[in-house]
Amino acid sequence: MDKFFGSRNNKIDHETSEHWVSVSDLMSGLMMVFLFISIALMRHALIERDKIKEVAVAYQNNQVALYEALKKEFEPDLARWNAEIDRDTLSFEFKSPDILFGLGSSAMRPQFKDVLTDFFPRYMRVLNRFKESINEVRIEGHTSSQWNVGVNPEEAYFRNMELSQSRTRSVLLFVQGLKASPGDQAWIRRNVAAVGLSSSRLVLDDRGNEDSERSRRVTFRVISNAETAIRRLIQD
Repeated sequence: MDKFFGSRNNKIDHETSEHWVSVSDLMSGLMMVFLFISIALMRHALIERDKIKEVAVAYQNNQVALYEALKKEFEPDLARWNAEIDRDTLSFEFKSPDILFGLGSSAMRPQFKDVLTDFFPRYMRVLNRFKESINEVRIEGHTSSQWNVGVNPEEAYFRNMELSQSRTRSVLLFVQGLKASPGDQAWIRRNVAAVGLSSSRLVLDDRGNEDSERSRRVTFRVISNAETAIRRLIQD
């Protein structure tokens, strides 16, 4: 009997051993499948990362090239216009409020019209070389936080918002009317926007206080399509 039962137990042990061996093989196979999937996903992520890096590098190179082109074209004029070009934001900023608009008015002064008549056609000639990488050009109007006496800060902000929007629309209307090729006029309608920012981006002095004179300004800012290109890569 002992031999009989011993034989039976040996048979059960043998079957159990075969069962665990088959489960072990299955688990090994699944682990290999998961490993291959992980490698494939990692490879895809690296490819996407490299694509995004290429876009970022191209954007940076294009940003530098556009800045250098603007600087070369306008450097002799910056001092007399009291203007500057920001390398990081590609903003061309006019900083003389006394020649831009009358106080509280959206009507451009004759001096500013003269500046824009000289500036804008040359500006477009520079941008024409970079149109494929430009998503938008924003004419941005900035004001100080000040308004008439007796107006609370919130009301002053929204009145200045209306004023800054009206001023940028005046600028856009004026530059749109300057002599330009039909292609330029169509591109301006599609890609140049008038944006009033009120006092949301004040210029501060060394002590951190508002510099009301320098806060009143108009900028032409180039927005590249790098973000759009990266978003399209991610979606694809």
